[in-house]
This record gives sequence, structure tokens and C-alpha cells, in this order.
Amino acid sequence: MSRGSPGARGGTHPAHTQRQAVRFDWGLPGALAQDADVTVVVDVLSFTTTLTVALERGIEVFPFGANDVRATSYALTRDATLAVGRRRALPGEVSLSPNSVATADPAVRRLVLPSPNGSSICFALAAARPGNTVLAASFRNAGPVADAVRAEIAAGRTVALIAAGERWPDRSLRPAVEDLWGAGAVLRGLTARGEQDLSVEARVAASAYDAASGALHRELLDSASGRELVDRGFARDVEIATGTGSRVVPRLQGESFAP
Repeated sequence: MSRGSPGARGGTHPAHTQRQAVRFDWGLPGALAQDADVTVVVDVLSFTTTLTVALERGIEVFPFGANDVRATSYALTRDATLAVGRRRALPGEVSLSPNSVATADPAVRRLVLPSPNGSSICFALAAARPGNTVLAASFRNAGPVADAVRAEIAAGRTVALIAAGERWPDRSLRPAVEDLWGAGAVLRGLTARGEQDLSVEARVAASAYDAASGALHRELLDSASGRELVDRGFARDVEIATGTGSRVVPRLQGESFAP
């Protein structure tokens, strides 16, 4: 797709497709509406953080939407371990918790990692946009992802940062501030590297990250999603999510993110 294309998807108004090289939106509908050449999915708590930790350990990760019998069959046909629900995980079992992956048995080499948010979006994009590039970002790897995105833009490709968000009980999208910040971290990395062709929405996300970056761990702990994880006994996951220094740039290749 050429830079600045105004096309719309799924009946959305053409104005909803941002015209700049770098865009920002929410959830799978936002990803489809932006119709970019490169989509960067951000799900800080926890899919894209857990994915990054897994790739750091050399584990191939298959995204999937549902964690039910379909996921069981999917994992079996790919000779992969299926991550269990975070609250159902027994000691030593791998779940969506990044801490469970960081401490997983070295025998785990292939992992099906379902989630209703970031993983589901990646899985859906692989089916809907087989020719497009899907990357994954978190605070841990925001800098390297910004480098990769800058190279894509230099090649004339459009990029959309997509905050996955969470779900309300009725399954509708709950915008999650940590994903806004995570996308903003990549976007601020882009502006630091000289990229200026950001949509208004992308500039707002970058500014949101600026507002939180001075006390990111504290702010994440005090966010709705952070408090939920702490209340459930997963404070370590929040700590891992605010880590930095990873050199991994997760890129979906066919069905999986490979190390």
C-alpha cells in the first residue's frame, strides 16, 4: 500500500484511515481500518511482553485467539506446548504470565500462547493480511522495534501502532492505558530517530508516554490492569513488563514468531 492511501475497510468512513506514514489505533477493528503495510501490536499486560521474553529464551511462539479445545488441537498439530490460563497454571506450567515463561523448563521450545487481545489480533491479522508485516512491541523492546519501523518507513511503507486493549465483561474493548503508553514508547522512539510524519492520534499516544515515562513502574502498578494483576498475585509480571534492554523484534512469519 502506498504512503497516504485513504482507503477504508469494513464500512468505516475514509477519514478513519489516517493518511500519515505512522498511525495509531485500537484493537483489531483499528488495525483493519488503518490498512497499513506494517502493523505493530502492543499488549503490555501481557501478550507482547510474554512473547518478547519467550523469544529471548529461543522459544517459537504461535499466537491463537481462544484457549479451549481448538487451541489444544492447534498445539498438538504443531508439536507445541499450550499455555494454560494464568490463574489455572500450576507451578512449572507455562501461561500468559511473562514470569512463567521466564522460568519455564528449557525443554519448552514451541509455545501456543492464546489471549483474547494481542494474540488474537496477531492471529487474525495473519489470516486477513497474509502479505503484510506484523510486529509486536512492549516496553522491553520499544527501541529495537522503533529501529525496525524506521527502516520500514524509509522503504516507503506505512505503519500502524495498534494498542490491543482489554475486554469488558460483555467482550467489548476496554482501552487500556498501558497499551497506549507502550505504543507511545515506540512512537517517541521514532520521533527521536527523526520521523515526523505521525498522525494526530500517534502524536497523542507519544505524548501520553511522555507523561508516564518518568515513573513508569509506579504508574503501571496504579493502572486498572496493573492493580488487577497485583490483586491476583502477579505483581512480578508488572515488574517484568516495565523492563528494558531487550534486542528482540518479534516478527510474525507465517503462523509463528520465531527466535
